[in-house]
Amino acid sequence: MVRDTVRAYVRDRVLPEVAQWFEEGMLPRELGPELGRLGLLGMHLQGYGCSGASAVAYGIACQELEAGDSGVRSFASVQGSLAMYAIHRWGDEGQKRTWLPAMARGELIGCFGLTEPDFGSNPAGMRTTARRAGSDWILDGTKMWITNGSIADVAIVWAQTGDGIRGFIVPRDAKGFSASDIHRKLSLRASITSELVLADCRLPAESQLPLAQGLSGPLACLNEARYGIVWGSMGAARSCYETALEYAKTRVQFNKPIAAYQLTQQKLVNMLLELNKGMLLALHLGRAKDARRAQPAQVSFAKLNNVREALAIAREARTILGANGVTLEYPVIRHMNNLESVLTYEGTSEMHALIVGKEITGRAAFE
Repeated sequence: MVRDTVRAYVRDRVLPEVAQWFEEGMLPRELGPELGRLGLLGMHLQGYGCSGASAVAYGIACQELEAGDSGVRSFASVQGSLAMYAIHRWGDEGQKRTWLPAMARGELIGCFGLTEPDFGSNPAGMRTTARRAGSDWILDGTKMWITNGSIADVAIVWAQTGDGIRGFIVPRDAKGFSASDIHRKLSLRASITSELVLADCRLPAESQLPLAQGLSGPLACLNEARYGIVWGSMGAARSCYETALEYAKTRVQFNKPIAAYQLTQQKLVNMLLELNKGMLLALHLGRAKDARRAQPAQVSFAKLNNVREALAIAREARTILGANGVTLEYPVIRHMNNLESVLTYEGTSEMHALIVGKEITGRAAFE
């Protein structure tokens, strides 16, 4: 039911317009309430208006959303797996009741401020600071590459304090807080990407997430978002494979469809093999997550594999479409460009390889 519902939404609402959104570099804000009405925002969280769905159901939803566009899945992932999850896991009861129900309905949009201009793979080096001023907090710093940033009503911002890294709920109208869009992107164009600036941004004491202390707080949130990518990347890959298959059946060269040629069949078979292996890996991980057995290194393993193979599938599909593969009349080049971002956000391939490497050797190689 989840698969069919989300697939129908993507077919009817996203696919007819997403090429234009991509070309114009925008994503309609009204998608928030629409996804909220479908129960897709924070759908794997319990209570506070959230659906309480299984990890597998959430993964299937991510797959269908990204079959439409990575930007749509990113919108839902940032809202549910980063911003809402941070409040749900690390917030107090008052914070949860204040923010989560409206965010689940898509009435309030959230973003997640961790990455900085000089600190991506090494968030422990962040320069954003939070200092006490009486009972208040004063935040100073800059966050970069923040999905939903300029359209968000609330930002979850991580900062260095005298007590380690802590998380803060920063409303859009907080004095000293501003967000501006990053332009001239050639990837994830149907997604809002922003820079957040905090300049003497004063927040009341109750803005701090009380249960998060240290880097484990934001990393736990990232692990949730990475899980959605494991499934979502296979949605993009499936769209590319299906497009290439249909095109190969109808594109005639030398008096027969190119699907009748051995080299084209080999490409399609190899694409199908990796697509199905990736989907099985996502399903296996989702079932482990539902059984509370999934480990962060397993999520890294799956993210590393599935995004890498999805990108390879997209590139192979592009070759089957030839020149038509680089136009927005077909979804392949859009998915291919998007996956270049998916490959490096929520942890680069190199970082995920080192996470898995540490798990199998017992030796950290991050520095």
